[in-house]
Formats: sequence, C-alpha cells, structure tokens
Amino acid sequence: MAFAGLMGLLGSGAARAQTPGTWGSWAIGTVSLPGSVEKKWGGYVEVQARANGLLRQYFYNELKGGLSYDLDKNFTLLLGGGRYNTYEAPGPLTLEKRLWQQLVLSQYMSRLKIEHRYRVEQRWFRYRTEDSTAFRQRLRYRLNAFVPLNHQTVTNHTVFLSVYDEVFLNPRGPVLERNRFYVGLGYQLDRHLSLQLGWLRQANYSQPAFRQGQLVPLGTVTKNNVVLTLQYRLSHQGSTPRSETLPSQQD
Repeated sequence: MAFAGLMGLLGSGAARAQTPGTWGSWAIGTVSLPGSVEKKWGGYVEVQARANGLLRQYFYNELKGGLSYDLDKNFTLLLGGGRYNTYEAPGPLTLEKRLWQQLVLSQYMSRLKIEHRYRVEQRWFRYRTEDSTAFRQRLRYRLNAFVPLNHQTVTNHTVFLSVYDEVFLNPRGPVLERNRFYVGLGYQLDRHLSLQLGWLRQANYSQPAFRQGQLVPLGTVTKNNVVLTLQYRLSHQGSTPRSETLPSQQD
C-alpha cells in the first residue's frame, strides 16, 4: 500500500508541464523468483515510475519482466522484455518496446560481494511528435558491490550498502551513451523482503557534430535522483534456497 501511494504521488503532476528540476525521484517495485539449489529456473516482474522532481512531475514508467536460468551459483542467464513510456503534456511522448539478453557473474568474497552484469538490448521506438518508428541496439555493463554492515552475509535483518556504476554503449554512436552511478543503503528484512533507498546520478551524452561550420563538442546532461526500491522474493516450493542471494536492482 505504501508503494502504491508513492506511485500515486509520482503521478500527481502528470497533467502539468514538465520542467526538470535539480533532483528527480524513482520508485521501483519488483517481485522475483530466484533459482534454488534443485531448481535453476527463475524470473521476475517489475514496475517503475520516475518523476522530474521529488515526488512530483511524473513523466516516465516501465513494466518489464524476464526469465532466468542459473548455470551455477555464480552465473545466471536472463532473457527479458518490457514496455517503456515517456510522457509530456497532453499525453504519451515516446513508447519503447525492448528485449534483452543478460549474463550475471556473482562473486562472494567474505564480507564483500561483487556482481558483474552484461546486457545486450534490442529497442523499438514510436514517437508521437514525428509519428515515426526507430530501432536501436545498446550494450550495458554494470559493476555492483554489496557490503553487509551488521552481518557477514546478506541474510535476515541485514543492513547493507550497495554501490554500482553502469555504462551504456551505443554501437552506432555516440559510443558512450549514458553512465549511472548509485549509492544506496538497504535492509533485508527476511529471505523474502528487502528495501533500498539511494542516490543515483545519471549522465547522458550527446554526439559531437558540425553545425554552421563549427564543431559542437560532446555534450553531457546530468540528473540526480532519489531511488526507492522495494523487492519481494518468492521461493520454489519444496526446494533448498541459495545460502545467499544478492538484493540487486533489476533496472
């Protein structure tokens, strides 16, 4: 109910003009089914909303999910898909449909946990203003570190620190399309429920170009965001859960 209320607050400014502020806000809700010792298949579904201000000026949402398979306790494959909507008064501005293939490598080094995520995306866009469509591909790599603060592992009643950096690469250029840096504090209530609150700095890069005989250099637009993530983890009936599952954001 609390998450639904937050989504409502994010959406309260949808009909107003969108003037980006210094700080934005993201709300992310995820239900996942990790693989277990006996059953390697899993999956997840997620809903996300973003706003240009703190709990106001809603402009974007995501609805996505995926099917995963654990090669072993350290390697996980995932096939995902989703629908992404960007809004600008009076209604939807851009609709994106996306597929992706993903490999996650997890390393458990005593107290420090490291996750490497490699993703290849196929993206289909439809634009309201131009009444046109486009197709793009993108490569992503994320390095995510977790440090449990009051336990040796991320288990019941664990406070943990999460830090990641992710680069987005466009094969058609600009090669470096986006960068995200995130620092968050989380709490793992039990083997099912975890919560994270963090700061995310997103930088978008534009391609250098010649305009009116002059070179316009690489441009950068940055945005700070407060990110609230609620995750609920299901479990395979009658199977042995993994000794430790990292509370990674699926975004």
